[in-house]
Amino acid sequence: MAHFGYRYWLPSLLAVVGTFASSNAPRAAWPNGPFVTSGRWIQDATGSTVTYVGVNWPGSLETMIPEGLQYQSIESIVSRIKGLGMNAIRLTYATEMIDQYYDNGETDVAIQKALTDALGQDGGKSVYDKIIDNNPSFNTSTTRLQVYDAIAAECAKQEIYVHLDNHISKAGWCCSPLDGNAWWGDEFFNVDNWTRGLSFMATRGKGWSNLMSMSLRNELRIPLSNVAVAKDYTWEDWYSHIKQGSDAIHDANADLLIFLSGLSSDQDLSPVVNGTALTPGSATFNRDDFSGYGDKKLVLELHAYDNILGPGPSNCTAVQEKLFNAGFKALTDDAANQFPVVLTEFGLVQNGTAAQNPYISCLLDYVPSRNAGWMLWQLGGSYYIREGTQDQDESWGLLTHDWSDVRSSDFVDNSLTPAVKKTFTINNDPDPNDSPGTSNDESKGTSMKTMLTLGLFGLPLPLYTVALATSAILFY
Repeated sequence: MAHFGYRYWLPSLLAVVGTFASSNAPRAAWPNGPFVTSGRWIQDATGSTVTYVGVNWPGSLETMIPEGLQYQSIESIVSRIKGLGMNAIRLTYATEMIDQYYDNGETDVAIQKALTDALGQDGGKSVYDKIIDNNPSFNTSTTRLQVYDAIAAECAKQEIYVHLDNHISKAGWCCSPLDGNAWWGDEFFNVDNWTRGLSFMATRGKGWSNLMSMSLRNELRIPLSNVAVAKDYTWEDWYSHIKQGSDAIHDANADLLIFLSGLSSDQDLSPVVNGTALTPGSATFNRDDFSGYGDKKLVLELHAYDNILGPGPSNCTAVQEKLFNAGFKALTDDAANQFPVVLTEFGLVQNGTAAQNPYISCLLDYVPSRNAGWMLWQLGGSYYIREGTQDQDESWGLLTHDWSDVRSSDFVDNSLTPAVKKTFTINNDPDPNDSPGTSNDESKGTSMKTMLTLGLFGLPLPLYTVALATSAILFY
């Protein structure tokens, strides 16, 4: 009887409860920072769960200016992200930008000069003029860092979180084991400059209300062009530098979450999750080594690119098992060290068959089902310059060459948008100990009960009691 009748009176009850809650418990001011971690969750200052769903916006190529501004305004690009239902960007930068700042007497390079240096006099002037036309608040004195400031400000205006990613040391296309940027001590990967750059960007980000997190380094990999450094490509050396970089960020800006990336181009964090030896030494990952923040500020990030040389595997169980073993196990109670996990890079060629790509379909099913965050590579459809080619097209870009529309509406409508919505449907107990291939028929009911209960916290006792009684009738 109760299950038959609730559909008639439950909406009215929830409407009354919602009206009372909205009138007596005002929503905290976005972005409700700083964020912290609690076990496998990211939480805002009110204790609510936050899950990143976003896209990568490169700014670490030769110009060291975030891409696409010769085609669209910052406002229109951010609006496009917002229109996709996303809540975050992974904004990349090169350490070289900060190196030049210090080499230039602690003065950043103007975008006009940066474009001319990278594109030549004619190419630089042409792109600069287009950027100014689209972004009239910029002028000849506008610097690269001020462009980053402007993007952060517009994202804040549209309630988009910013995550800063140290993508590379020497600006350019990433990533190759031969590019001199692969590992600490590689040709361009100076450790002191790296920590200085992390500290600098964390400090500058204090002026951005929506800078919630930073990464330490993108896609660490074996430096094949540097035999002397390659011998240090170990978990033990990784841990030493990860602690150093984390301290640099936290000392500069204690509000920020810090994303840890692993080995094999950020496709392996298993020793951290499993608590096994960081070889060739015998020490294991210990939160106490991150004094004052190890239990509340660390997040794991992974990349998934099994489709980089072809279509990728289509066996979803195999795809899920690989992710689980690489680091997604950190979301479960079985992990020796539990963390939030964000898949900060994955993607595909945006064409007419993108929505039918089995590998990406597997990822966009599994990751949201784990309530893990994710960020697609990448947003834009072109680069100012990439590997010597000016205005190079990006076939993996979510947007068209001129950044004016999505490349594949079929992919956006039938794959991306459903995944966004699924990710934001938070299940506070997503089968925490299930490895891929297992299932739990009770999970949907548990999820609904949990969400209803959490949604009623903060109500006056009489309404809380009525609502709790309602949940008991509906679900027990």
